[in-house]
Amino acid sequence: MTTTEWITDIALLLVVFRQLREGRLDLRSFAIPLGIVSFVAYSYLDTIPTEGNDLVLIAALMGVGAALGIAGGVYTRIRKLDGHVLIKAGAVSAVLWVVGMGARMAFQLWVEHGGGADDVARFSLAHHITGDQAWVAAFVLMALTEVVTRLATIFIRSRARAVTASPAPVLDRTA
Repeated sequence: MTTTEWITDIALLLVVFRQLREGRLDLRSFAIPLGIVSFVAYSYLDTIPTEGNDLVLIAALMGVGAALGIAGGVYTRIRKLDGHVLIKAGAVSAVLWVVGMGARMAFQLWVEHGGGADDVARFSLAHHITGDQAWVAAFVLMALTEVVTRLATIFIRSRARAVTASPAPVLDRTA
């Protein structure tokens, strides 16, 4: 793994660890993780291979990313206090985030340094996956999907919380 890959992976891990402490849900809560995955997508996602079973691999890993992201968003505590929406990632949310990030990092380290390249090549050949770019696209899109679905889940839940926490307006019918 390159230095840039280590930095981006660690930065994404720190995003959730920062949320283990309760804080305001604001633009930074969305901009920082979206900025990081946008950088990763721009840097590593040259093409999305569509031959063989490449799209099946990509869709499967995006599905895993979506499941992790939605679950992570569901297990993030959201409450309203003094007109501000506050969020705090729970232990389950943090574990899911680390599992997703850790699985991608472990796979990459295994392939690059653990002798897994031959196993992945045999698996790819047997399952009609056309090459390493399919794996790169699948893992980058998995990370992107995990981040986007987690943030979307938090956003939707925060809007619902803001609506239910607001008192109903009182209509003056005497005028």
